[in-house]
Amino acid sequence: MSETVAATRTPYLLTAPAGLVFLGLVIIPIGMTILLSFYDWGQYKGIVPEFTLKNWREIAGDSYFLEIFARTFRIAVITTLATILIGVPEAYILNRMAPPWRGIFLLAVIGPLLVSVVARTLGWALLFGSTGLVNQGLQAIGLIDEPLPFMFTETGVIVALTHVLMPFMILAVWAALQRLDPQVENAASSLGAGSMTIWFRVVLPQIVPGILSGSVIVFSLAASAFASPAIIGGRRLKVAATLAYDEFLNTLNWPLGAAVVTLLLIALIAIVVGSNRLIERRYAQVFE
Repeated sequence: MSETVAATRTPYLLTAPAGLVFLGLVIIPIGMTILLSFYDWGQYKGIVPEFTLKNWREIAGDSYFLEIFARTFRIAVITTLATILIGVPEAYILNRMAPPWRGIFLLAVIGPLLVSVVARTLGWALLFGSTGLVNQGLQAIGLIDEPLPFMFTETGVIVALTHVLMPFMILAVWAALQRLDPQVENAASSLGAGSMTIWFRVVLPQIVPGILSGSVIVFSLAASAFASPAIIGGRRLKVAATLAYDEFLNTLNWPLGAAVVTLLLIALIAIVVGSNRLIERRYAQVFE
């Protein structure tokens, strides 16, 4: 009996250290942030630990905050679609490569993850800024009269985020392709199916879980990104993360910043969980 009890307790004892770390570094800070969002604040009195819904009413009633959240999720959706359109074919090509070349190109995909996000984003700014190499080159050869707008635009933020988050989509889809039996494609080809038919009827349905996983990761990271929107978007093009930063460190209105962060977290959880269940349900109905 004692051996059975010990065997039952062993998993809990082994996971207890990780659980305590998760509790101390994730759950407790999030709980404190949510609690802070219900505190009052004044320019002269600072943070007042009194329960109030003032911060939430301000966010819900001011179109400025609604516009920022709409921009945040619009950028995240477009970035996710861009990584799908580029990353899925790239992962498929990577999977079909011979081993020596596959390792080289896989390193090229993973390599940017070793470079700071700030450095990569600044690289885009140096290339496509008003005085950047690309705009100056196009003006020098007479293709454009004025620099193409890149800085302080949604397009610039989307391009930078797509480049930063592309490896996550490629790796997620590539992992799904590793479980795909290549003989299935050969069998479909021997039965007369064309390359496009094989892709849409054989390959794509089997890698949908990988695309879904990559989309969840990319969408979450894009919606909560700070460095790329702060560098490319600047103060003219705020998103939820840069708005929270300004409230915490510029205006020092911590309760309002906490409310912005909490709302972003709730929205991300609701969107990710809801879309995940919806897509999985439709996927199961189509391919049952």
